[in-house]
Amino acid sequence: MLEKTAKKTDIRSLDLQQLQQQLTAMKQPAFRSKQIYQWLWEKSATSFDEMSNLSKDLRKSLDENFAINAVQVNNSQFSNDHTIKNTFRLADGNIVEGVLIPLEDRMTACVSSQVGCSLTCKFCATGYMDRKRNLNADEIYDQVVLIDKQAKQNYNNPLTNIVYMGMGEPLLNYANVMKSIERITAPDGLNMSYKRITVSTAGIAKMIKKLGDDGAKFNLALSLHAADDKKRNEIMPINEANTLKALADALKYYFAKTKNPVTYEYIVFNHFNDEISDAMDLAKFCKHIPCKVNLIEYNPISFADFTNAEGDKIDAFSNYLKSQGINTNIRRSRGKDIDAACGQLAVKEEAQA
Repeated sequence: MLEKTAKKTDIRSLDLQQLQQQLTAMKQPAFRSKQIYQWLWEKSATSFDEMSNLSKDLRKSLDENFAINAVQVNNSQFSNDHTIKNTFRLADGNIVEGVLIPLEDRMTACVSSQVGCSLTCKFCATGYMDRKRNLNADEIYDQVVLIDKQAKQNYNNPLTNIVYMGMGEPLLNYANVMKSIERITAPDGLNMSYKRITVSTAGIAKMIKKLGDDGAKFNLALSLHAADDKKRNEIMPINEANTLKALADALKYYFAKTKNPVTYEYIVFNHFNDEISDAMDLAKFCKHIPCKVNLIEYNPISFADFTNAEGDKIDAFSNYLKSQGINTNIRRSRGKDIDAACGQLAVKEEAQA
């Protein structure tokens, strides 16, 4: 975890109690820590100069001892369907991507949790990148703040939803992801509803159980893409250590603890997992806990040879699941023309030290 830049402590790595201890050591009254915390997490300040109810001397002292490692928009691309893809530059020069997906009834931010990814899903562009490091909680939070600004500036509406479906595997950056959600939902943070947040995982069984133990209140989505171990191993090597049985057991445990239904994300690939027999396998997996299924259009990438299933195949697949009483939606891709769609995020710009 990156917490220091140029020997200055990342002030947002401190919780309120730790910040109060630091301020006490600087001979400042305790209430100052709450003021600073408000500037950092409610008002999303990116510099100490913005903290106008603090004295100039205190602001100078804070600047000498602490850093606000603010994320910056490096570049934005606008899709024909109004989706906006951003490259975000981190304080250490690394780059991640995040997307604003505007629809009539909602504004969704898709945020990244890692620089690159350690998983090697064969259909995902990010899976062909190396994982450089986890993102800090404040770096995830900053993506939300910046995309919210874009939503207001471009579409005159604030964010309504956040999905952790960008670069990286959120459950392999568990502590920072959970802290970012705490700050996004806290009354002294962005005060957004847990119900508006979805964390997507490729399927880390032990961490799904940990979500249950921790009483996760947000929505959980599992990138399934095949309900047959042989097929899933082929496209998602993570399945070899997290088999469908292990995932089913973890999901049952998670549901028993939280009572939260789960969404299964299922990309329908041409001539791979698009037959009714595949739908039958998926329907059986859906019997484990209450769930819904999103059938997702595949978005081709240069690294892989997969193609999207034919429309009639997807419709037949969907109709079979519905006939089994499974809540099923077909999700159409957004931002495909700017490589902003599901599975297409892969930084093409060079990081700067």
